[in-house]
Amino acid sequence: MSRFGRDKRLLKTDEFSSVFNFRCSVRGEYLQVLGKRNDLPQARLGVVVSKKLAKQAVRRNTMKRIVRETFRLNDGELGGLDVIVWPRQVFGHEEAAAVRTELLELFRRIRRKCRASSSS
Repeated sequence: MSRFGRDKRLLKTDEFSSVFNFRCSVRGEYLQVLGKRNDLPQARLGVVVSKKLAKQAVRRNTMKRIVRETFRLNDGELGGLDVIVWPRQVFGHEEAAAVRTELLELFRRIRRKCRASSSS
């Protein structure tokens, strides 16, 4: 069983900043995904959900949980990338299936886009 341990998370401000500054991103209806190559064998995830978007902590935590679980089950596809997922609109358990499908597609697109931009 795959876990979502510390080695698979973006933890420090500098790690988040480097991904934000790299400016490699893709957007969907629910989410925006930013990515940057790292020199590690595994992918790392950061999730940013603002209080402005979802005022209740329960909502923010539900959104993060859905994103983390999708990442945990599919992180093998993203090996060597730091990824930040940034929700664009509020979603909950009702929209979870649509969000998972969108996130998997965004993961495929960000992998292609970031690898292309890092080699040029």
